[in-house]
Amino acid sequence: MKERLVFIFVLAFFFFSCNKKEPIEILPIEIHNAVDKVTEVMIHDIFSPPVASRIFAYPNIAAYEIIAQKDSNYISLTNQLPGLSEIPRPEENKKVNYNLAALVAHLELSKRLIFSEDRVEQYRDSLYTIWEDKNNQDFEISKNYGLRVADHIGLWMDKDNYKQTRTMPKFTIDSDNPSRWQPTPPAYMAGIEPHWNKIRPFVIDSASQFKPVMPPEFSMEEDSDFYKELREVYDISNEITAKGDTSEEVAIAQFWDCNPYVSVTRGHLMFATKKITPGAHWIGITKIASTESNSDFAKTIYAYTKTSIAIADAFISCWDEKYRSNLIRPETLINEHIDENWEPVLQTPPFPEYTSGHSVVSGAASTVLTHIFGEDFAFDDTTEIPYGLPVRSFKSFEAAADEAAISRMYGGIHYRAAVEVGVKQGRDLGEFVINNLKMTNAKGKVVLNE
Repeated sequence: MKERLVFIFVLAFFFFSCNKKEPIEILPIEIHNAVDKVTEVMIHDIFSPPVASRIFAYPNIAAYEIIAQKDSNYISLTNQLPGLSEIPRPEENKKVNYNLAALVAHLELSKRLIFSEDRVEQYRDSLYTIWEDKNNQDFEISKNYGLRVADHIGLWMDKDNYKQTRTMPKFTIDSDNPSRWQPTPPAYMAGIEPHWNKIRPFVIDSASQFKPVMPPEFSMEEDSDFYKELREVYDISNEITAKGDTSEEVAIAQFWDCNPYVSVTRGHLMFATKKITPGAHWIGITKIASTESNSDFAKTIYAYTKTSIAIADAFISCWDEKYRSNLIRPETLINEHIDENWEPVLQTPPFPEYTSGHSVVSGAASTVLTHIFGEDFAFDDTTEIPYGLPVRSFKSFEAAADEAAISRMYGGIHYRAAVEVGVKQGRDLGEFVINNLKMTNAKGKVVLNE
């Protein structure tokens, strides 16, 4: 009898030892890594800047809504974003790891929004294996809840008119009007996303809400404002390229290039180099700010969500103006009227000139980040290191946005009006997002972690 009791005791000890449950701790680095992985896949799949902004926004919103269920610091976006209804509640008597569920929802929606799903699935499955080994019950309950929320956000996402725009007509070139945009070398690509203003906005009332002032009236008369801006682009380009490798302006242009598809021609061979989009660059800055401020998981999700929403609405606003004013690029006019051999420092992207997309997006993102992290948040921008570019340092998000805007003139792809009006358009939009999207408690901000 005694030996039998000893055997049962040993068996019970072995059973409980083998089924020991470790808590699954999801740290901020996990969401950073997930965003980095999705960005990597977006670069591989070559998504245009507007489409990339949509890919960032929805997964962040899904993760945020889960966090808002748990943390009273944060306010749900239900009924704040058009058409968004309350996400499902966790099942009774089932304890959810909200951080894990948020990460699951983020990865699931990201997978649905890109082409190379297998790349996200491999990364996701590697995390699933780790979590399942630590605590299978905790993992399964939290995973299932994250997937339910992803389905809910996915149904809302599918009603934003994106799928309908995939079948709308291509942009028609108005070759009879000398002020209208024409495709540019070397690939002479058609204008991308001419119907992006039909995408459902997140916070702004309509795509045209922040319609900017019109650009200078088109004129090739040498004393006209338009021609002076055209000539300024040409003269600045010649001045900064004459400095060679020492040119700070060329370095600035290259740092903020963020062209996801640059065509390169070598004899009869044409290939592409791939980079992040303007929105992805500011998502990278969000990562830097969250890390340097020691933000916890919830605040990190909050920062990504509010910034990505502002970026997405900025693209809708900017693209609305681009295809309304339909303004010709400097490269086309300079080659035709001033210097047929001139080439801009940066490759001209395939869409109309006014306003500057990078300027609008930078204005919006920097305004929201300033609201979250403060006016004098100095940082080292390491975002472009993977693309062979050095670190640049900024005393504030606003200073970074100003440099991003002027970089488009240095790059030879925008007139002055497009960058100056564009960054104001973005900042006005960013302020609107701050004032109309209530995401934190009555104190207005989440205090930085010490």
